[in-house]
Amino acid sequence: MLLLLGSFSAQAQIDGLPDNAEPGKCYVKCVTPDEFKDVTETIVTKPSYKTISITPAVYKDVTETVVVKEATVRYEFVPAVYETIEVPYVGKQGRTDLNPIAASFTNDSETREVYPKISKFEYAPFPDCASGNPNDCQALCWQEYPAKSQTIPVLRLATDASTTAVPVAEVPATYKKQVIKEAAKYIEIAVPEITETITKSVLVTPAQVVETIVPEETTTITKTVLVKEGGMTTWEEVECSLVNPTILPIYYDYNSANLRPGSKTVIDTTIFELMTDQPNISVEIGSHTDSRGRDSYNLDLSQRRAQSVVDYLVSKGITRSRLIAKGYGETRLINRCANGVTCTEAEHQNNRRTDFRVISQ
Repeated sequence: MLLLLGSFSAQAQIDGLPDNAEPGKCYVKCVTPDEFKDVTETIVTKPSYKTISITPAVYKDVTETVVVKEATVRYEFVPAVYETIEVPYVGKQGRTDLNPIAASFTNDSETREVYPKISKFEYAPFPDCASGNPNDCQALCWQEYPAKSQTIPVLRLATDASTTAVPVAEVPATYKKQVIKEAAKYIEIAVPEITETITKSVLVTPAQVVETIVPEETTTITKTVLVKEGGMTTWEEVECSLVNPTILPIYYDYNSANLRPGSKTVIDTTIFELMTDQPNISVEIGSHTDSRGRDSYNLDLSQRRAQSVVDYLVSKGITRSRLIAKGYGETRLINRCANGVTCTEAEHQNNRRTDFRVISQ
């Protein structure tokens, strides 16, 4: 952050400082940031395909009466003479069975750009500075950063599901039958026919193919897209009191990072109004804890408290890149209540606070 006090138009023209500075006022140098937005993209990681199942053929058993010996006449003294033959019939009809062949896949990948190539100004110390103040000698460098990509594994459909036909032959059968070879003579005596009941399997429903469509599988990635390129340098006049940390009446319950209802009103009337009126400035949100608990835990808790303020301001429409959340843990106590010191709850409460200050971008 670079702050200027007083009026020095001639020097400003040489050093690139604001040429309209006035005594007793403070200015912050802001480099307008790149503007980004997050977009989502859906990638098919496995295409849709079909599965096949086979419903087998259905048979039913039926019975039938067949003549196994024809009727004839018999002559007394000279009986008839018969010979036996076999009569063929289909004992079980043939069919065609179907066997499924599953779909197969090949491994592949797709590469997507998840962060674009960007360029921006960055400050760097200038060597051989004549001044004892390092902020007087800073070089503004144009830096380029390459785009970032992400490779996603996907499956490609090599061959889809299919079937193969397997014919099953019919099952033949025979029954025996006696036929007249020589008729009886002399006295005719009626000889009735002889019948027999047989059972055979008849095809009712042939085998059928049942296809089921398996839907495609997808994954969603989020990538950052450059909306507007920054880099313009401007000077913003700010109240000098805002340059140093300004303590807000925002306090937290013990071991909590949640904003109290009244805290949001304080944020709306201070930080939100300031950043809305001066859209080029950036603000650091600093949060603190009391001394109770482990130092490392308190540092994390204070970071979460600062982040809760940042998240609230973003929900109100402030661009996230203009906000910096900084947790200080118990390193900046404002009273005597350090580790091992007995204090009241009200004294500990004063340390569980949030402040903010204006910084350059």
